[in-house]
Amino acid sequence: MTLKHFLNLEWKQYFRSSYWQKSMALNILLVFFALYFVVMFLALGVALYPLLKDQFPDQDPLIIVNSYLFYWIIADVLMRFFFQKLPVMSVKPLLTLPVKRSKVVNYVLGKSALSFFNFLPMFAIIPFGVMLLINDYPTVSVLVWILTLLCITLIINFLNFILESFSSETELSFLPVIVLAGGLFALNYFNIISFTDLVSSGINGIYNNPLLIGIPILVLIGLYIMNFKMLRQKLFLDSSLKSNVKEVNSSNLEWTRKFGDSAPFMQLDLRLIWRNKRPRSSVFILVIGLLYGLFFYPNPIYADKPFMYGFVGIFVTGIFLINFGQFVPAWDSGYYKMLMSQNIQYKQYLKSKFNLMAFSVVVMFVLSIPYVYFGWNILLAHLAAAIYNIGINTHVILWGGSFNRKKIDLNQRAAFNYQGTGAVQWLIGIPLMVVPLAIFGVVSWLANFEMACLALALIGVVGIVFHQKLMKTIVGKYLASKYKMIDAFSQDS
Repeated sequence: MTLKHFLNLEWKQYFRSSYWQKSMALNILLVFFALYFVVMFLALGVALYPLLKDQFPDQDPLIIVNSYLFYWIIADVLMRFFFQKLPVMSVKPLLTLPVKRSKVVNYVLGKSALSFFNFLPMFAIIPFGVMLLINDYPTVSVLVWILTLLCITLIINFLNFILESFSSETELSFLPVIVLAGGLFALNYFNIISFTDLVSSGINGIYNNPLLIGIPILVLIGLYIMNFKMLRQKLFLDSSLKSNVKEVNSSNLEWTRKFGDSAPFMQLDLRLIWRNKRPRSSVFILVIGLLYGLFFYPNPIYADKPFMYGFVGIFVTGIFLINFGQFVPAWDSGYYKMLMSQNIQYKQYLKSKFNLMAFSVVVMFVLSIPYVYFGWNILLAHLAAAIYNIGINTHVILWGGSFNRKKIDLNQRAAFNYQGTGAVQWLIGIPLMVVPLAIFGVVSWLANFEMACLALALIGVVGIVFHQKLMKTIVGKYLASKYKMIDAFSQDS
């Protein structure tokens, strides 16, 4: 099977997908952002040389750029780890055909080299290289410098997939990468090991002696071979048929009976969270959400910006609501058809989600009480934000869930995993975060901090008072979308 056939299959798979038209708005938005970054990088590449020459007339702009490449490498590694995934095509049908596995693996890895993440830096590097040539830098050295940065970009590309492979089986797998990147940054920042000088000296050495370009090329080839071997070992038809033996732990959830007829669904949700990798990992992110205020409250910059307290309060008390609620009912997508065939009331199903999210807001508010150390006004803002979350944001996120059409694999990690994420998850952030921030900020500006807290709390109380009517409307929306969701969750892609 030739490259042409692979490309033809990819093209058909993409445009015949049931989500192509449903995700049209998101695709247009992503194209807009891509064009925006391309223009910004082009402008940076063209303007960087004259700017550096103007600000530092006694220094070589190329030397200055090379001295900052270490920070670019660290940022690129982190960005790719969190956002770039290996573009694995649907290869199972090919494994029953006379197609060499090596061809499939080479195609997948070659496709990854054409990622937007690899092209974007070139929009700044190549124009900067052209500016160097215009200013009479040696042609061969400049071309080798551009090729070196291209090699580094591809090295980061294939290194990311190795990091992904080793971390995919662990909980909170992003922490080791953050610790590693943070450790390298700290060692450099405190001048224990000057990685900026090491990287700069290496790039300058290749620039002055073009024959040394062979070193990054060899590193790139070595990483490609490692990726090839790792991916080829996993490319078997029965690799997904292996069963993992796990010990099932049963928990006592009798306390949920206090929530009435929605208790059985709450128990199912809690067991789903505890027994599956992705929802269980999202619980650990609560710790990050709880500590979020430490980035703002001790910082004197925000001492005279009390409107930020409302934003932080919404985020801290609503971290589980946002994390868990944005994928309702996609958490149940694996058995949604079976669930909807049972003799159950949709009202009970959604009520259990509401109760779980409202309960989490109360718990997060209680856990955030120690922030009173930074001032009683923070505790007041958190209380108002918690009431707003219960009264408004719970209903907003349940209503947004009626538009979810993407299936979720519960066994994948949660952190920076965008499987199941569509336009809904991006747009729902506006009413969830921007609206309360705007309300809090405007009232705080027109009146004072206390009145802003009161306004936020009163709006939340209104939502609580009209809870039954709001839920009736939300249930109606889910019933109207019931069969569309069943069809979407039944799709394999």
